[in-house]
Amino acid sequence: MAVTRAKKIQQAEVLGAEFGKAQTAILTSFTKLKASQAEELRKTVRGAGGRYRVVKNTLAERAGKGTPVEQALKGLKGVTSIAYTSQDPVALAKALSKYAKDNPEVTFKAVVLEGQVLPAKQIEALATMPSREEIMSKLLFLMNAPAQRLATVVNTLGRNLAVVINQGVKENKFAGGGGEAASA
Repeated sequence: MAVTRAKKIQQAEVLGAEFGKAQTAILTSFTKLKASQAEELRKTVRGAGGRYRVVKNTLAERAGKGTPVEQALKGLKGVTSIAYTSQDPVALAKALSKYAKDNPEVTFKAVVLEGQVLPAKQIEALATMPSREEIMSKLLFLMNAPAQRLATVVNTLGRNLAVVINQGVKENKFAGGGGEAASA
């Protein structure tokens, strides 16, 4: 059944709105992918916080106009699918990279990261990066470490002073000259 021109325009508008929100898009191609494998791929991408669509090249190019993924969608050839997200790009890259290793039918065409088009081989580099949560926790640890060290030093100084004073009291070092005269 043929898709009407109005339906194609509507699809391009919906897809364009989704592409406009996307921070990251990974263009893939697949050959001989079974329906069960395609559904598994969709679940994998959804699990990483992204969306996955198989699109016609001309529809993708029209939908991408004025969006961050516009440059990557020009002149596409062959079967194209797009995984995109507005969340963590590393999680999406890790999920797709792992899936592609297990299923060689899926190959990468390009990556769009915050409006910048990168070659397909950069997906592996992106997939090996730590996730946003890992980076944030490391950053917080590094910011917190000097404060912890300062608190430790301040506590140590106070504790050491208390130990010295306590030893002086035990050995009557603080009695001075007035204490001996009063006892005589």
